[in-house]
Amino acid sequence: MPDYDFIFAGAGAAGLSLARSLLKSEALRGKKILLVEPDNKRQNDRTWCFWHPHAYGMESIAIRQWNQLQFVSSRMERVFQLAPYSYWMVRGIDYYDWMGKELTSTQVTRIIGRVEQVQDGSDSAVVWVDGIAYRADWVFDSRPPVFDVDNEKYHYLKQHFLGYLIETDQDVFDPQIPTLFDFRTPQNDLMRFFYVLPLSKRQALVEYTLFSAEVLEMGAYRKALSDYLRDVLHLKIYRVLEEEMGVIPMTDHPLPRQLGQRVLAIGTRGGRVKPSSGYAFKRIQEDSISIVTSLEQFGHPFVNSQSPGRYRLFDSIMLQVMLRNGGMMSAIFTKLFQNNSIQRIFAFLDERNTILQDLRLIASLPWLPFLRALWRIRVLKKI
Repeated sequence: MPDYDFIFAGAGAAGLSLARSLLKSEALRGKKILLVEPDNKRQNDRTWCFWHPHAYGMESIAIRQWNQLQFVSSRMERVFQLAPYSYWMVRGIDYYDWMGKELTSTQVTRIIGRVEQVQDGSDSAVVWVDGIAYRADWVFDSRPPVFDVDNEKYHYLKQHFLGYLIETDQDVFDPQIPTLFDFRTPQNDLMRFFYVLPLSKRQALVEYTLFSAEVLEMGAYRKALSDYLRDVLHLKIYRVLEEEMGVIPMTDHPLPRQLGQRVLAIGTRGGRVKPSSGYAFKRIQEDSISIVTSLEQFGHPFVNSQSPGRYRLFDSIMLQVMLRNGGMMSAIFTKLFQNNSIQRIFAFLDERNTILQDLRLIASLPWLPFLRALWRIRVLKKI
């Protein structure tokens, strides 16, 4: 049976990030790594954006770095200066190719196959891939989570989107100002908005995004994009160079990190998707650093940094408001961006504010829908 120090059951964003962090660790030098991937990623299947003072070493592959962001709704339009943050944009294919080079090492083996089973043990774990067993001291599992849905206790929403990379024949976009939220689209009782991420004066990724329990028919996404490009951006002629579509789970269902004595869940399986926003990429990078630090200091990967417990409650309340009052989210986000600095908003989303800062942010929002949500989930014990 082949032996490794670390086996990755899945090698998406989380697995690749952690594998790279392990290779960079002086204390873990020489460890053998096996990456098991279901397919060979050779296409641009997604785009990641995140705010941070630096790009976690990915500066060379970030296709854009912005120092300001725009928020737009029917009641407000404002450009925010981000310092000390920047807003970074990384294409999936560039990330995969870069990671392929970063992980070129005699310590790393990559195979294509289907993980059939992970067997935990006291001293090691065994991963079965297409009928072949591999053993390791530690296994990192990033396969899609499996759990029993409980609609009486937890929320299950989705962030779903369709994006067009478009090109125009005339200068249309300001390449220095991306739009993080543009709510100028019919809400129809759901939270709906657009991202506009300009790559140049004539190219931009325009993405229609919704937070809801169910996805739409494909025609509905395309119509919303067409209407927005025509009626809001006033574009009559443009070419669609690429499309990207995705669905991100948004749930407060508990997702345990430690799956056994030798198995740790990472990525979506490990709850790294923030329930109320769908943000994951930055949280994955931070989690990789935390796991490596745990291995270096304690000899196991299970001592991970934890956010204050109040953020779990905040996530559940926000999910409840989105579920019950999705049409109000444009007004709520307008108040959020009217009454708070972008730095405070980012720190809140990163779960790094002080209690006082969080209270100030919450006090700036319409209180009634949040009070109703709190009453429903904590007092009535209902979803």
